[in-house]
Amino acid sequence: MLNIDRILFPTDFSESSRQALPYAVALAEAHDAELHLLHANVLHASDPANPSHHFPEMESLTTELEQRADARMKDIVEEHAPEPLTVVREQRRGISAPPVVMEYVDEKDIDLVVMGTHGRRGLRHLMLGSVTEEVVRRVPCPVLTAREQEEPATVAGFGTILAPVDFSKHSELALQHAVGLAREFDADLQLLHVIEEITYPDFYYPAPLTGEQMAAEIKERVTERLEKALGRIEEAGIHASVHVVEDRPAPGIADFAAENGADLVVVGTHGLTGVKRALLGSVAEGVIRRSVPPVLTVKAGGRSLVADELDLGLTRSEQEA
Repeated sequence: MLNIDRILFPTDFSESSRQALPYAVALAEAHDAELHLLHANVLHASDPANPSHHFPEMESLTTELEQRADARMKDIVEEHAPEPLTVVREQRRGISAPPVVMEYVDEKDIDLVVMGTHGRRGLRHLMLGSVTEEVVRRVPCPVLTAREQEEPATVAGFGTILAPVDFSKHSELALQHAVGLAREFDADLQLLHVIEEITYPDFYYPAPLTGEQMAAEIKERVTERLEKALGRIEEAGIHASVHVVEDRPAPGIADFAAENGADLVVVGTHGLTGVKRALLGSVAEGVIRRSVPPVLTVKAGGRSLVADELDLGLTRSEQEA
């Protein structure tokens, strides 16, 4: 089970934000949690260092924008939030949206953030940046991101949950969250390991072991370890399956999710920032950009929502397991 008491739904009233709301409502209902709606009022023109921006209408303009935002949040609550649900509406001013969200998470002790993403990729993504990805990297709690779709999904829970595993501690923590959600929603759990495709000349390997044979040996070892975890998960009453594919990690995870009917992907992230993150890249961010189903990211060293962990043994050696 997961302990979730307060869920934050940041909204800019965009279509991508609107499509993420049903996931926030479904999780709030499942956990009888408070649902916090937050709108960040960001006025780029209100620069105190620029005299041309000091005009009498600024405060009245801000007030009008806040009134309109409040009315739209009321409409959201009336249209989408069931009556028994406890809903908190809040507006904050800031120079940009991510610091507003991060400050609110700390102040209100938020357990989970649910927000939409445009899913931009390539040069456009690099030039525009992403509010969602900055929040994912910086807040201490898990974040569920839902990518904008041409045909929005109908959300009634999660029937199939995909948990990518790379045998690191942060991926095992993410798997614990996936197990908790599978219990709560009576969902099927898919354990996936992606073996990264790396081609070396056979000359690199001592005869008679070839690159193809090495890949087969790795797949056998990975499958054996995953099946040990699978047995412990099934003992807890959860239907689960093991899958091993060869691909690049982020595309492999996103493609598998789309092709195998996943309703949610749960991934771990190191939460790296700055130059270190730029050099190393991030599988989690790649999955967020590509995945059709929503993605729950769980940060290593961040807040864990797991009430009772299973002993999965994924990060231990064969002798310890």
